[in-house]
Amino acid sequence: MYKVLVIEDDHMVGEMSTMYLSEEGYTVERAENGKEGLLILDRFLPDLIILDIMLPDISGIELCLELRKVSTVPILAVSMKTEVLDRVDALVAGADDYLCKPFSMRELTARVAALIRRSQMQYHQPEMEVVHAIAAGVLHEDGEPVTMDHERRAIYVNGAFVETTYSEFEIMKLFVANKEKVFSRDELINALRGIDSFVNDRSIDVHIANLRKKVELDPKEPKLIKTVWGIGYKYMGNS
Repeated sequence: MYKVLVIEDDHMVGEMSTMYLSEEGYTVERAENGKEGLLILDRFLPDLIILDIMLPDISGIELCLELRKVSTVPILAVSMKTEVLDRVDALVAGADDYLCKPFSMRELTARVAALIRRSQMQYHQPEMEVVHAIAAGVLHEDGEPVTMDHERRAIYVNGAFVETTYSEFEIMKLFVANKEKVFSRDELINALRGIDSFVNDRSIDVHIANLRKKVELDPKEPKLIKTVWGIGYKYMGNS
């Protein structure tokens, strides 16, 4: 049974979310502010966090950044704010998805199920999984810096597993399969459409920036994921 932590100060939204998720079979705990949420996190160890961006004691964006310092648990941000920049800020801070209020409980539970399913597909046992992957031929000793295990939806950089969001994995899969091909932002948007609810030019740039932090030795001077000015991006691999 999966566990969900709801950090929401709006009593009605919090209670409704808790009730519906409980009816779907989740174990749910709720915090009414950021401080309480952090305390529950340590004890409850949730499989997913639903985080209101507007909390009484701390900005949800700041709290998201704090959560990402201590946990890789999927975060679904929810907010009355509907502007693209607000959604991008949440994604940059570490949220995996963003849901605008008011929302239906049916959509909420669907988003929760999808995020948990994706995170479980990326679950790993770091040391042993790398050993097994080498034995299975997933990792190669040909100098290729980034290798992928599609069944486990896992990315390895120089043999070490790196955590990625669902959208980041899909972009990297496209890059690795099409080395040195230039992808326009529109092509990357079309590849993610139906996966990323708010995909646009700006969110593509955010995903690329986050990928560079995970796969590049120096994200400010990228060698693997190159910008093709005026067009988009390409992956160089070990070329």
